[in-house]
Amino acid sequence: LAESPVKAGLLWAGTDAGKLWITENDGQHWTDLSAGLPAPVKGQWIMRVEAGNQEASVAYLAVDGHRSGNFSPLAFRTADGGKTWHSIAGNLPAEGPVKVLREDPKNPKLLYAGTEFGLFVSVDRGASWVKFGDLPTVAVDDIAVHPREGDLIIATHGRSLFVVDDI
Repeated sequence: LAESPVKAGLLWAGTDAGKLWITENDGQHWTDLSAGLPAPVKGQWIMRVEAGNQEASVAYLAVDGHRSGNFSPLAFRTADGGKTWHSIAGNLPAEGPVKVLREDPKNPKLLYAGTEFGLFVSVDRGASWVKFGDLPTVAVDDIAVHPREGDLIIATHGRSLFVVDDI
């Protein structure tokens, strides 16, 4: 579940069965967006939905297909409220499922991808990615940018938390 920081009442909801919904009125009416999802997403686990920080019509999906034998990175972006989606997996490692995507709170071109094998950063909205710093090769389960301090907080599976000051 992701709440838009831009538009009050706008919520996105994804499931472990590959379903996606949106509401623009605090949940009074939900629209099922599942039929319009890209083929690789259908029936897969939507690990995370990330609402855009600058535009209400933008959202990101981190999708995990490992239960069906698909270990490729599945990362998608919409700019039209979920009507169309395009892959932003770019050059992420071919066998590295994406667990979380985050858009930087101040710069919408800056994206963070937590994968099964580390943290990756894009400065061009997902067209290309680079491995971030000297973190160990470990699953990154969650990412946050502290709203006041600007610190990048990285939660890993089995290797604790990492904090990068003033990202």
